[in-house]
Amino acid sequence: MTSPPRTLRLARLATFTYFGLNGFVLGMWVVHIPAIEQRAGISHAVLGRLLLVLGAGAFVGMRLAGPLADRFGSRAVVPASGVLLGASLVLPGVATGAWALGAALLVLGFCNGCLDVSMNTHAVQVEHRYPRPIMSAFHAVFSLGGVLASLVGARTISWGWSVPATLTGMGAFGVLVALVIAPTLLPRERGAGETGDGALADEALADEDGKDGKDGTGKRGRRPVPPRIWALALLAFMLMLCEGVANDWSALDLRDVLDAPASTAAFAYGAFATAMTVGRLLTDRVAGRIGSVAVVRYGAGLATVGLAAVALSPWIPLALAGWAVFGIGLSGTVPQLFSAAGHADREAAGANVSRVAGLGYLGMLAGPALIGALTRYVPLNAAFLVPVLLCAVAAAAARILRTRVDPVLTPGPHGSLPGSTTEQRRGDGTTVG
Repeated sequence: MTSPPRTLRLARLATFTYFGLNGFVLGMWVVHIPAIEQRAGISHAVLGRLLLVLGAGAFVGMRLAGPLADRFGSRAVVPASGVLLGASLVLPGVATGAWALGAALLVLGFCNGCLDVSMNTHAVQVEHRYPRPIMSAFHAVFSLGGVLASLVGARTISWGWSVPATLTGMGAFGVLVALVIAPTLLPRERGAGETGDGALADEALADEDGKDGKDGTGKRGRRPVPPRIWALALLAFMLMLCEGVANDWSALDLRDVLDAPASTAAFAYGAFATAMTVGRLLTDRVAGRIGSVAVVRYGAGLATVGLAAVALSPWIPLALAGWAVFGIGLSGTVPQLFSAAGHADREAAGANVSRVAGLGYLGMLAGPALIGALTRYVPLNAAFLVPVLLCAVAAAAARILRTRVDPVLTPGPHGSLPGSTTEQRRGDGTTVG
């Protein structure tokens, strides 16, 4: 198999960098939350409400960035979003009150949402031209960006750097990185909607209007959102809700249910996060062999087993193993949903990714709140049976990803790339010539 062209390899590297930058910027905010809370003079309860403002800003940014990426190309939207995200990191560091911090988090969340969707849209574009699946690796680099932020943040705190100085410096670094790597992104695709499900949508419009999907003025009419996109979004909601549960409740599970020391309880989230990162680094090769449907089906099934073990375990080692299995299972599922949404219609890739990502993000916010509400009536480990059920439903519904032809392309006999004469892999792993 011949290697991809240099421009495609550079675009892949640039996309990795933006994913890492996004994880790094958000990680720098997370690392400094205690100091920012103290500087703003707010309570934990107020901070909790302000975090919802951050989420609301991200959701709005996601919904806006998708259509913008479709209209102007992700090559324009990704760098602009990266620059804005880097610049917005300064704002929480200089906020001195609840209202100021709320406004800062609204802007930070909005910029994060814009970069999240636009870089995923560009990742779909790169994957479309690549000879194998690569989406999960991008998400793994996002996690690695957060790890780097924790290391850098710990070091700057130990040096006694002030929060405004640290976040200003790291934000400026983010702006510089976003600008430097921008030229290596892929240009906007032309005529992409002629393949995949986009062609089917055009045919449907042509049948309905008799004008090849165009109105009487010759302009393309607004295309309806396929039900499959909303089905993918619902799957993302369920799976990211489960991920949110692990983020906020894993350590508390060991401490409150199994009476583990705080130092041991911290390993619960560590086991989950490490497994997620490792799993995402490995998922692309697995998806290339067995297909995206199998990745979601068996991944969600494995997550079901892992979280069920956590909910039922009377022993700390088994619970830690369960959180790790839960992370491995979830790791490759959501990237497959983003990829499927982006490939479903090449001309509306950004809008479709924003729909799936936006609803998924709402699930991540809703998960911890749902578990918190349930703990008023049942023990924490019993409340985990709700995300266990959602994982099982997601595993059963994985066939939603299957299309007439899966967007993942396998190289031809001479290593040819997507777009040339190749075999095309179906969602169930079979191929058609």
